[in-house]
Order: sequence, then C-alpha cells, then structure tokens
Amino acid sequence: MAASTISYIAALDVGTTTVRCHILDNNATTIGTSSTKVELIYPKPGYVEIDPDHLWESILQVMKDALRDANLQANQITCLGISTQRGSFTTWNPDTGKHYHNFITWKDLRADLMVKEWNSSLTMKGLRTSAHLLYMLSGSKRFLAGSVIKLMNTQTTLRLMWALHHVPGLKEAATGGKALYGGVDCWLLYKLTGKHITDASSASATGLFDPFTMQWASWAIKMFKLPLKIFPEVVDTAGNLGIIPKSLFGAEIPIRCSMADQAASLFGSTSFQPGDLKVTMGTGTFVNVNTGDEPHASITGLYPLVGWRIGTEIVYVVEGASNDTGSLIDWAKSIGIVDQPSETSDLAKSVQDSDGVYFVPAFSGLQAPINDQTAAAGFLGVKPTSSRANLARSILESLVFRIILIYESLQQETKFSYHTIRVDGGVSRNGFMMQLLADLTGLKVERATSSEMSILGVAFLAGLSSGVWKTREELLKFRQVEKVFIPRPDVQLNYQSTIKQWRKAVERFKDWY
Repeated sequence: MAASTISYIAALDVGTTTVRCHILDNNATTIGTSSTKVELIYPKPGYVEIDPDHLWESILQVMKDALRDANLQANQITCLGISTQRGSFTTWNPDTGKHYHNFITWKDLRADLMVKEWNSSLTMKGLRTSAHLLYMLSGSKRFLAGSVIKLMNTQTTLRLMWALHHVPGLKEAATGGKALYGGVDCWLLYKLTGKHITDASSASATGLFDPFTMQWASWAIKMFKLPLKIFPEVVDTAGNLGIIPKSLFGAEIPIRCSMADQAASLFGSTSFQPGDLKVTMGTGTFVNVNTGDEPHASITGLYPLVGWRIGTEIVYVVEGASNDTGSLIDWAKSIGIVDQPSETSDLAKSVQDSDGVYFVPAFSGLQAPINDQTAAAGFLGVKPTSSRANLARSILESLVFRIILIYESLQQETKFSYHTIRVDGGVSRNGFMMQLLADLTGLKVERATSSEMSILGVAFLAGLSSGVWKTREELLKFRQVEKVFIPRPDVQLNYQSTIKQWRKAVERFKDWY
C-alpha cells in the first residue's frame, strides 16, 4: 500500500476504570496505544466520584502518548472517535468552564434512598397506572414501557436532583442560566470544541431521554423539577461534531463520532443487523441486542436504548445488565479464593462441580429480570468438603446464570431467532465461562481477537463518517474471531437441576436489606 493512501484514525475510550487511546490505520490495525487508570474518589460510603480536572489532564496525556507511540503528528490524523462511560455527570459554569462538583459516577449510591422513595411513591404508582391504561387503549409500546417504569441508581435522574439540592449555589446557577449539565461525553466535547452537545446513544442512557420520541423526556424533567436549559442539544452519533483546536495537539483534529461505550461495543463487533446479540463482560455484564428501527418495550426491566442515530437512520438496542462481574472476580482474589483472575478458569475445571455450593452475585443488587436492589450477595450450601475450587466454580457459574436469566427474557420479549453470541471484555477471556455460556444457551459463542470493541466501534464510525471506508460491508473483513465455543447439549441437560437450585438460592437472598 502506498504511503499516500494510508489514513489514521484516533479512537478514545473514557471508561470507569481506564482511559485509553488507540491510533488505527485504514486496515483497522492498531499502530499506537496508550492508557492510564482513572482515579476514582470515595469521599463517603456509597459515593463514587471522578475529578474532572484530573480526568482532563489524563485524557490529554493519553492522546499525546498514543500519537508518540504511533510515531505520528496530529496533522496526520484524519479524525477522532470518542467512546465514554454512561450515566456519570457533572455540571459547570458556561462562562468560566469551571465545574460545580466532581463527576458523580454511575456507580454512585448517594441517591439510593431517593430512588426507593420515588419508586414506591404515589406519583410513580399513578404514572405506571396511567401508562397501563393508555397502553390498553392505544397499544402503544411507549406506554407499555411506562407501565413498568422504575428509577435506577445507574440513571442520572435522581443523582442530578440530589446535586441541585445539595451542591451550594448550583440550583440558583441552573435556574439563572449559569450552569450546564453533561455526561462525560458532553463535558469532553465542550472542553474540546466549546459545544454543549451529546449524542443520542449517550442521552438515551441517562433515564431522562425518551427513546420513543427521541426528545428529552418533558414529563420527567417537569416531575423532578429539573431546569430544561441546563440540558445539551442531542445530535447524531457520527458527523461533524466539532474541531479540536491546534493549541492542544499542534494541529486541528476533526471529531467525527461520539457514542456511549456499549453502543460503540455493539458497532465494533459489527452487530449491524436486527437480532445481532453481543455480550460485554468487564466490571459488569451488558447483554445487548440490535432491535433495528424499533425501541423495545420491556416488562421484565430490560432497557430500550438508542444504539446510534446518523441522519435518518436510528438503530435501537435492548439491554440487560448485571452490575457485578469482573468486580466479583477481583473480590474473590482479594479474599484469597483465587490467586489471580486468570487462574479461575483452570481452577473451576479442576473439579467436577461446585459440590452443591451456590453463589448469588449481588454486590449491587440484582438487575433485570429480577430487579431487586435490596438483594444480598453470598454463598449457600458451603460444607466441610467445599474446596477453594468449588467456591471459585460457583462464582463463575453464577455469572453465567445471570446472563441466562437475561437471555430468557430476550427470548420471551423479542421476536428474533438467536444463533450466535459475540463476546468481548476482559472476563470473556475466561474459557470455562464462555464454554458454559455456549452450553446453557445452545448458541455458538464467538470471542473476538480484540477485546477493545468500544475502540473499534468509534474508529469504524468516525472512519465511515470521514470517508476512510465507504460502506459497513467493508468493516466485516476486519472482524477477527479468536475462538468459537460450540454448545454441548449433554451439558445443558446435566445443568438443569443446578440452575433450579441456584434460582432457589437467589430467592433466599432477595429482599435482604
């Protein structure tokens, strides 16, 4: 390939634990990388924050280091794509650019009491009843979703309400037009370009955006008394999102994509068709299905999201999440059940079964389809014969069983026929879990060579938007599968009684707190 035909794309991923930047060429090959840890701040029990100034410095340094690693200058970069964590937010003064408080992250539980009170309030009960009646009259899926609506800690809504009531001067500033609200994506775009914008995929994960109308949810903003003027303009996921000024990296860089991390991961795994199923296993587990041009109305707590909006194309996603995955394996290491996370697969395989030990993975409660924030985590059935390997196996099995619950909901609620699960994320390297996932779903499980699906997703979309690639079909050749796990029907049969007992264990741990 002649040097003149090579294009370079920068892809930035700002996660909860890591900031990483990759420089890719037009063969989707990474030629330079850099990463650094995100410093999480825990000022009080249940509070989880990020210092915006420190995050900004980290992002700039990681991007500069990635360019250096690729041996490139900023003027050689065709475009930048950005992927960010969802549900974390800050507020800032539009005149000075200074933030009023740290990022309150999606893992933060300071509004937990408010969430519980609102969910059991007469207002929310009335909202659900009204929506149910409207659904019966109209058959509208929007009202079906409204009939089972519940607030969650991972959504922005009540954490923002908390900030407006507890951060000194913020409420007055917000009503007086002196405060802007935004997620990590929105804040970063503001810092890079001066624009107060967010893309549709990031907006849809806040709990304050209606994916059925593609607008900020006026009913929610009125009900929670949030000033509408603080919210950003919702724009397309890919397009002309602004220009990074020359002063930052030595040359202007066009931003051509910004999207939420799980949507980026779906695009990176080339799940372009309705019914394509992707599972990301990192700190938590996220099960996503491309539902095409229709948002999904769930009665089991699966969440309708926007995957991407580009011009007239809107692709929706239905998501089921389990908030504890990699964090549980790290915990198992911290108390000595395993020496290293990488050994868990072999340790689990070293025994025939869990010796009747069952683990409930609920450090953050149990999400869809159980939807119990008061559930506890723990072992049940521990005996004198239970070994370290039995305990490790029960933990790994429970993480797969959680995915099975979500998958069963997807089978009941969606019209798709599923054939393959595409997996990514650090925990997807665990061979025992991936084989068990294939066995229990009866689906092929494809593990990609790269686990950096969010990076690939925003690189792909930014490259398409900039003309580096012409069609999505061109991107399919870049998907490299490292291993395919084939289901074993006899294992599924043998596990039926185990899963039945695990479900009983879950019932024991519900409503604990």
